[in-house]
Amino acid sequence: MGKLCLMTTIVNRKQGKKYLNLYKEDNLQVMFNTLGAGTASGDVLDYLGLEATEKTVIFTVLEENSWSKTKKDLRQKLQIDAPGEGIAFIIPLSSIGGKKTLQFLTANQEFQKEEESVLKDTVYELIIVIANQGYIELVMDAARGAGAYGGTVIHAKGTGMEQAEKFMGVSLAAEKEIIFIVAKKQQKNEIMKAVMEKAGLDSKAKSIVFSLPVTDTAGLRLLED
Repeated sequence: MGKLCLMTTIVNRKQGKKYLNLYKEDNLQVMFNTLGAGTASGDVLDYLGLEATEKTVIFTVLEENSWSKTKKDLRQKLQIDAPGEGIAFIIPLSSIGGKKTLQFLTANQEFQKEEESVLKDTVYELIIVIANQGYIELVMDAARGAGAYGGTVIHAKGTGMEQAEKFMGVSLAAEKEIIFIVAKKQQKNEIMKAVMEKAGLDSKAKSIVFSLPVTDTAGLRLLED
């Protein structure tokens, strides 16, 4: 039995392609690649040996037991532990929006689904929706109709989706919008269900949706009230 995790990798933008290639070698086919910028001061950059703050951020889903091999490859093949090289970390998924989403995210990986997991005493969940570009309002209208207050959007490019398309029988656009929605745990299932029904894989948005546990928050007093 396995547990799925969201792996996030943040590296120098010039090195991004090496990491994408390594993950493909490790059978992590479905990835979402976006751009970022570091915020470290000049003194810190000098200390770490960094020449620029431009970053590549890579999101991919992997089975928890696969993390040890990927971490080993990151250290041995790409020297991620070297000063200024980058960082990769994993966060357990708490739920996944449907069988097709599971098949899409785990394409080419050996995985047997276990029961959904939630951390005890959590009040909020982070819902992540990955949709075709241009359908943010369709996704958010569905989410708001189920009680969501709002979301944050970043633009990303999907890579390695060819294998996943075989499971789903649809062609997927490479340009993606990733929408982050923080919601109360008891609202999570209704929001995810609404997005799946109105903006899911059977719609033009082709959205996939999953969630991560949130252990604490600040700035959500309105929701608590």
